[in-house]
Order: sequence, then structure tokens, then C-alpha cells
Amino acid sequence: MEIAEFQQLMSDLYAHNDKRRGPSATMLWLVEEVGELAEAIRRDDSENIREELADCFAWVGALANLYDIDLEAAFLEKYPDKCPSCGKKPCICTD
Repeated sequence: MEIAEFQQLMSDLYAHNDKRRGPSATMLWLVEEVGELAEAIRRDDSENIREELADCFAWVGALANLYDIDLEAAFLEKYPDKCPSCGKKPCICTD
């Protein structure tokens, strides 16, 4: 699945809920999912980590849709096949 297809799927499934909820509440859902991911990582629960990563990705898609942002274009602009900080591939940054 391409990123654009993922984003369209999230829109088809949830845009009506996301628009009703609004960006601030949608962001809070993302933060909650990040917390659940942190807990799964703390427990080293691989299956739950997998599930929570998918949830986080879905909520990022929801926010992008609310702001009419093409995630693939934004990602490629920020990460054009090299590190945005040092400009190298692979990254040679120390932090």
C-alpha cells in the first residue's frame, strides 16, 4: 500500500468522525496511542508494539487529512533520501 492509499483509506473510514472531533481532540487521541506504545515498549510486548505502531500511524493519517496535508509529499520534502541534519546517507549525526 502506498502512503496516499493509506491516507485515502483513513479518510474513507474515519473522515466524518475526525471532522466532527476536530484537530485538537484528534491530537489527544494520537498522544494517548503514543502513551500506549510507550507502555508496550516498556513491557517489551512485540505484538502490542506492532498494534500500537499501527494505531499511531492511523492517527497521524487522521491529522494529516484534517489539515489537508499529503503525508508522502511532506515526508519526501523533509527526508529527501538523506538525513535532513547532516545531509548524509547513512546519517553521521552523533545524536
